[in-house]
Formats: sequence, C-alpha cells, structure tokens
Amino acid sequence: MSGEEQGVDGVRGWLRGLEVFSGPLPGFAPEQAPDDPVRLFLSWLSDAVADGLRDPHAMTLSTVDEAGDPDARVLILKDVDATGWRFAGHAFSPKGHQLSVHPRAALSFYWPEHGRQVRLRGPVTPGSARENAEDFLARSATARAEALLGRQSQYLADADERDRALEKTLGLIAREPSLVDSAWTLYTLAPTVVEFWQAAESRVHTRLRYERTPAGWARFPLWS
Repeated sequence: MSGEEQGVDGVRGWLRGLEVFSGPLPGFAPEQAPDDPVRLFLSWLSDAVADGLRDPHAMTLSTVDEAGDPDARVLILKDVDATGWRFAGHAFSPKGHQLSVHPRAALSFYWPEHGRQVRLRGPVTPGSARENAEDFLARSATARAEALLGRQSQYLADADERDRALEKTLGLIAREPSLVDSAWTLYTLAPTVVEFWQAAESRVHTRLRYERTPAGWARFPLWS
C-alpha cells in the first residue's frame, strides 16, 4: 500500500508492523571472537556466501564533502587483509573528490537474513599506480569504458549521446586492451574501529567493538 493511500499516521503504523529479525538467526559469542577483526569479518562474510545471500560483498561507503555534509553509496568490496578493506572508484567522481579533501571514511556491511552488521571507520589511502592499474584492468570492458568517459555523476542530457560515447570508447578498448585510466584508484580503509552487531529475535542484540591501540586490537562488548 502506498503512502498516499495510508496517510502519514498510516505509514508509521505500516512500518512498525513490518517484521524484522524473524529468524532463525545465528548466534554470536563475543568471548570466543578472535583477536583480529579481519578474521571475524571474513568468517561472517563466508557464512553469507555459503548461505547464498545476495551480493554479500556489497557495502555502504560514507564520506563527507567540503562543507562537511555526509554522502553515502553502495560499492563492492575488492579485498580485505591486515592492512585494511579495499574499494575502488574514479578520482574525479564525487567520492574521489571527497576523499581527496577528507581522506577518512566509514564502511557498513549488512546481511539481513543473518541479522548481522559490521561497521568500520578510519583513514583512507590511495593505491599505487600498479595497484590501480591492476584493479582497472580486472574490470569488464563496459565498466572500463564508462570510467574512461570520466562523466560519473554529471547531468545526463541525452542518453543517445552517452551510448554513442560508450560505443566509441569500447572500440578504443578493443584496439588497446591494456589501456588504463590514470584516475582510477584502488582505495584502502585502515580501520581504527570495527564493530560487529548480531541481531536477536528478543531485541537483546549482541555487539562487539574492536579498537586499534599501539599494542594491537582491543575488544569491548557494548550495550545493545
């Protein structure tokens, strides 16, 4: 039912009536969690993949612009290891501009079927020219062509013009398959904080926070 049909109060009631965390949900024992948040993250990600959850490596990247206004979009995780979580984008895109001004960001993962969420934040650094090129060349031809156009998030006045430009650039890639966009960037977020959140049908959720210290990672259970 649409909002117009329900009215303002009806929408509120409709939303409150939607079922959440209906289960069955996996358990989570923070006292048994590994010392390293990367290991726990990969375990949760592996569970999502094994259970066939859709787009399990999708995440929300949050940044701020020059005025300090927040911005967010969904991207795909490219890699994760002890150095950080990696994602890619065009340096001339809005997120690229924002990261050049404020090189810090937050990432959020959510697997609703498991009632699991992971949140992390920290400084972001660009990759080397070699790393950026390797990531760019691993993309599909169409994705590379779109990046080479350098028009992401600009106003689109004519879809036919876009299609013609894309076709032309695809031809260029076919002739020069090793062509790389120098503005394409593989970013690494090295978190200072990582939080794991496990929902429960009882609404007594379980939260575990990792904080980076000079001596390594420290773990702190949190109130739900």
